[in-house]
Amino acid sequence: MALSVAEREKFLAEPHIGALSVVERPDRAPLVVPIWYSYTPGGELWVRTQPDSRKARAIAAAGRFSMMAQRTEPTARYVSVEGPVTRTAADTEELALEMAERYLPPDKAAEFVAFEREQIGTFFAIYMRPEHWLSLDMGPA
Repeated sequence: MALSVAEREKFLAEPHIGALSVVERPDRAPLVVPIWYSYTPGGELWVRTQPDSRKARAIAAAGRFSMMAQRTEPTARYVSVEGPVTRTAADTEELALEMAERYLPPDKAAEFVAFEREQIGTFFAIYMRPEHWLSLDMGPA
């Protein structure tokens, strides 16, 4: 059964690993990659990525992307959103920590952010306004 607006927004706000999808080239299927994301009901969805990543370049060219989150327990459920990029922002320590704390135990988040800064490099945030939604709860897995 399809989820209500409140159910789908609540589900998307939970810390699932997202599957980001964006058209990279017209002669290929969309690029799909796993990614951490954040969403507040009624607001924008955002992700962090490196400015020179394939997904960042594809999102910049397309001007929009899709995100899908799913679970299999206690029921098989998913929410998928698609929409335009509304803005980008330089990464900050606060954004990096907010995202890390969403997915990692509090005592590991700062360590992860430090590792990212030292070993991976610069990130930025990409914000999207969900325009189109698909959602379904398929019952017990």
